[in-house]
Amino acid sequence: MIAGKRVLLIVGGGIAAYKALELTRLLKKAGASVVPVLTRAGAEFVTPLTLSALAGEKLYSELFDLTDEAEMGHIELSRAADLLVVAPATADLMAKMATGQADDLASTLLLATDKRVLIAPAMNVRMWDHPATQRNLATLKGDGILTVGPNPGEMACGEFGPGRMAEPAEILAAIGAALSDGPLKGRHVVVTSGPTHEPIDPVRYIANRSSGAQGTALARALAGLGADVTFVTGPATVPPPQGVRVVKVETAREMLSAVEAALPAEAAIFAAAVADWRVANAADRKMKKDGSGGAPALEFAENPDILATVSQLKTGRPALVVGFAAETNDVAANATAKRARKGCDWIVANDVSAGTGIMGGAENAITLIGPDGAEDWPRLTKDEVARRLAARIADQLALPTTSATPATESPE
Repeated sequence: MIAGKRVLLIVGGGIAAYKALELTRLLKKAGASVVPVLTRAGAEFVTPLTLSALAGEKLYSELFDLTDEAEMGHIELSRAADLLVVAPATADLMAKMATGQADDLASTLLLATDKRVLIAPAMNVRMWDHPATQRNLATLKGDGILTVGPNPGEMACGEFGPGRMAEPAEILAAIGAALSDGPLKGRHVVVTSGPTHEPIDPVRYIANRSSGAQGTALARALAGLGADVTFVTGPATVPPPQGVRVVKVETAREMLSAVEAALPAEAAIFAAAVADWRVANAADRKMKKDGSGGAPALEFAENPDILATVSQLKTGRPALVVGFAAETNDVAANATAKRARKGCDWIVANDVSAGTGIMGGAENAITLIGPDGAEDWPRLTKDEVARRLAARIADQLALPTTSATPATESPE
């Protein structure tokens, strides 16, 4: 996956810059060509000569190099690479990336590129935990920037916590995954995940116990197969996966709008636990007890049916539409009826009744239902369910026909 690839390595200014030398060596050993870019701050920690010698390539550091810029060198550099890697990615570099600044060669390259970007953050733990850095990180992930690390550990400043740059071997593995030409490369897949929150008043809402773990795992597995994933998530309790385009929503109506904006796509996977109803008379101020002992009367309205809406599109319908059915009884029968009612291709059904531990848990036991019937899978971790389901989706999209029938043999 790495041999023969061209990596543009941007080295930021931090003590972890010394690890970029070992990363360069590992990349060269794996058969990649490495084009080094050293920021002015990075040059305070490693020398241009050392980095250039290890890479075996010319090192770039200044935006206004007349020889290179006569041919718009920053454009050529940013687009000739197969992948841009920022290691270490300092808080300053992350802030520039998140806000679109381009005031030096590194930030200009990152803004001008049309290739994937992987960052390895490294900074003091307090800088990493600062709300500004976390906002920037969320923005970058939403833009599809890949991340690896940081790891917890002892800092050069003597503090302990998250902020240590990932080790070169870890970054090498992440580079390999980013460069993978998986079976879903070039395929756009929409995945919904998490619960929705339907407001009662500004401080209360209706929700469910969904953690978003299964949808998150599925989006991660699809991205690992090379898919371009748009991940539409409600307020989940698990962080979104890396390497996907993240769209955060709160309500069912917001989720539908986000899904419609994300289309067209080759596949749409609706793993979110969407509230069936919303409060039609939601208050714009906090409801208060009036001392009468009575409860406020809530009026409900039906939420839009996202799965049915996309399944029944006349134009622009994805080739494969997969719904999820969380049931507490008659799982297969209820899910089969749901598939027919909604018009989707597959339904992934599971039993979330009390005692299963599936809703919000780490494991899942699914029944995959398609035109040819139902197929029971054993109880597996949600990551393993995601891996197997992603493989099925890849196999289905590879078929020359648009018929979306799951294979009937048992999962491996």
